[in-house]
Amino acid sequence: MLPPSSDRRTADHADDVIRGLSDVAGLRVVPDPRLADLTTLRIGGRPRALLECETAHAVTAAVGALDAAGVPVLVLGGGSNLVVAGGDLDMVVVAVRNREIGYREADAGGAGGIIVRAGAGLTWDDLVADTVGRGYGGLECLSGIPGSVGATPVQNVGAYGVEVAQVLHRVRWYDRAAGTDEWVEPAALGLAYRTSVLKNTGTAVVLEVEFRLDPAGRSEPIRYAELAGRLGVAPGERADPAVVRRTVLELRRGKGMVLDDDDADTWSAGSFFTNPVVPEERLPTVRSRVTERLGAEQAEQMPAFAAAGGVKLSAGWLIERAGFGKGHPSSSSPARLSTKHTLALTNRGSATADDVIALAREVRDGVFEAFGVELHPEPVWVGCSI
Repeated sequence: MLPPSSDRRTADHADDVIRGLSDVAGLRVVPDPRLADLTTLRIGGRPRALLECETAHAVTAAVGALDAAGVPVLVLGGGSNLVVAGGDLDMVVVAVRNREIGYREADAGGAGGIIVRAGAGLTWDDLVADTVGRGYGGLECLSGIPGSVGATPVQNVGAYGVEVAQVLHRVRWYDRAAGTDEWVEPAALGLAYRTSVLKNTGTAVVLEVEFRLDPAGRSEPIRYAELAGRLGVAPGERADPAVVRRTVLELRRGKGMVLDDDDADTWSAGSFFTNPVVPEERLPTVRSRVTERLGAEQAEQMPAFAAAGGVKLSAGWLIERAGFGKGHPSSSSPARLSTKHTLALTNRGSATADDVIALAREVRDGVFEAFGVELHPEPVWVGCSI
C-alpha cells in the first residue's frame, strides 16, 4: 500500500537531497537502516535514510542540505542517551563518525597543560583510554560511559564527582540557523547539571571537542566518596589516572553500566532519571514524607547534597524506597529496572518504546506519590515522550 501523497512527496524530496550529496567525500548511505541497531537501549524504528559521515565536512554538508530542504533530521552519535519510537520514522539520520584524535600543548597564555582534540564521532571511552594510556590526567573518572565524544558537552556528562564542564576547553560546532562552522568557548554552551543549550534544541551539531589534560600524571581531584574509599585516598586528593580508570570501570561493571552484548542489564540508556534538585526550604517536607513511609532513621540517612538551586537528592535511593526494587516489575517483563541498580531502565530483548515509557511513568509517578519529588528523565526522546 502506498503512503499518502504528501508522504510520498516528502520521501521523494529527501531522496533528491540525498542524491545531491553523493559526491561528498566521507559520506555513505547505509542500506536498510534500523535505529534499534544503533542505540544502546536497542529500541527504534526505521528512518527514511541513514547517512554515515566520516568527516566534519560531510556532517555539515549533509545537515546543511537537509535543513535547507526542510527534511527532518536526527543527528546521531553513539546512541547511548536516546529513547526512539518504533515503526517508520519521518526523518533522515545523520550519523557522526569522524574519529580523529590530536594532542598539543596549551597556549602559553592559558593555564598550561595538554589539549586533546577529538572528532565528535569517536567513542567516548576510546578517548579516555587513549589519554590515560599516554599518562595524562583529567578524563579518568568518566571512564566506561557509553556514547560518543560529541554527546559529552551536549549532556554535560558526569560521573564519580567529575563532569565535562570541569575539563572542557572548546567545542567546534555547526550552527544550523546561521550555517556557520566555528569554535566556541564553554560559556557559549550554558552548561548545567546534565544539560546545555544544545540538549533537546537541535540548534547546532558538535563536530569536534577539546579537553584540558594534566600532563603530570595526576587525576582530577577525587570527590566521590565511594571512589575515594576504593582508592584509599581522602576526598579532594589526586591519584594515578590509570588506577582511577581501572577502579571506575570496576565500579561501573558492578552496576551494569559498562556496555556488554551478553548482559541485558547494560541494554539501557544509562541513568534514566537525573538526581532531583529541590529548594532547600522543601527538604524538611521531603524528609517528613520519608519518615511517614519508612521511619525516622531512613529519613536521617537519605542522601542530600548542596547543589546549585537547592539540595540534590539521589534518584536511585528514592526509586528503590518508593517500592521499585531491582528488576521491577518482574523477570518476564520486556522492560524492567536493572537487576544491579534501580536507576537504569533496561530492554530485556523484546521491549518497545511504549514498554519503556510505561515503566518510566510508573516509576516517576510512584516516587512523586511517595515523597512529593518529581523525577526528570535524562534521555533525549525521538518520536515519543514520557
